[in-house]
Amino acid sequence: MTQITSDRAEEAILIEGISKRYEGLTAVKDVSLDVRKGELFGLLGPNGAGKSTLIGMLSTMIKPSSGNARIWGHDIRSEATKVRRSIGVVFQGTTIDSKLTGRENLDLHGRLYGMGKKQRHERICEVLELVELKEWADEVLQKYSGGMVRRLEIARGLMHYPKVLFLDEPTLGLDPQTRNHIWDYIQKLNREKNITMVLTTHYMEEADMLCSRIAIIDHGEIIAQGTPKELKGGLGGDIITLGFSSDKDASIMIGQYNSDPGIIGKGSKEMKRSGANIHITASDGERTIPEILKMTNELGLHIESVNLRKPTLDDVFLHHTGKNIRYTGSGDRRRGPGIRHMGHRPG
Repeated sequence: MTQITSDRAEEAILIEGISKRYEGLTAVKDVSLDVRKGELFGLLGPNGAGKSTLIGMLSTMIKPSSGNARIWGHDIRSEATKVRRSIGVVFQGTTIDSKLTGRENLDLHGRLYGMGKKQRHERICEVLELVELKEWADEVLQKYSGGMVRRLEIARGLMHYPKVLFLDEPTLGLDPQTRNHIWDYIQKLNREKNITMVLTTHYMEEADMLCSRIAIIDHGEIIAQGTPKELKGGLGGDIITLGFSSDKDASIMIGQYNSDPGIIGKGSKEMKRSGANIHITASDGERTIPEILKMTNELGLHIESVNLRKPTLDDVFLHHTGKNIRYTGSGDRRRGPGIRHMGHRPG
């Protein structure tokens, strides 16, 4: 077992070499990260990348196979009760009782954490006001919209005054307008209440907009981390996307480039293929495009579209993995058994 002795005051979470294996399959592999107090930290990766498993270990619901972590100074292995009292969790799946009212759901959560009647009443009013659900407090959840349920789950996660709030895919399945509203609430909580947050998502625009720092995770491993600006800037240029009329033409293009990277000019730094599309990183995209078009014309290749833009986090993921972040495949057998959320007790 890894022993963590660091007591650096600025760290809300310290993870050192944590892994989770299921019958020989590795869901999380040797992850080391730190999250600073007051930070909104993002875990960005496709479905099955290991994000929820990592959150499960940090929230003491899944036992690590190796490695360790501390949450607000408490060891997740030996101080599980203290860890649970220090954190709030908004799970990926809905875990709130639809037959109870909003107030009753929050009151139940407060009771589980040993909060007295007066304290529960005061805190319920505070968190409902925070997520703008005060007028809906005594309505059963069956009358709530999906976005309202999500906001109530955030309120529930805040009931016991946690130091760290885990948000596991908080906007999954929501429409774009509702998703934007949830983003506003998350930013407000982080900014005004200084709550440390760890957000998992496979929406690159969500991570880009909300998170001060991001760790990109794939196949259970951290493949890159930094601020959104640092991650995108690390690609070193513009992104040119060529849409070919067929996969065959794209294959010919990538083959020519692999044989002689200099064929499309000195400004090009990298070329990746995704189906019938070719993505090129170039220091000066506007100057590189004419050279590309000249070469493809000489080869008799048919381009249907050309797009020039600045890098996104999806480009960063493509750079490190060779696939787009939206790609999920046809089932991820690396992923271990899912977490069955039946409520989150403090100990």
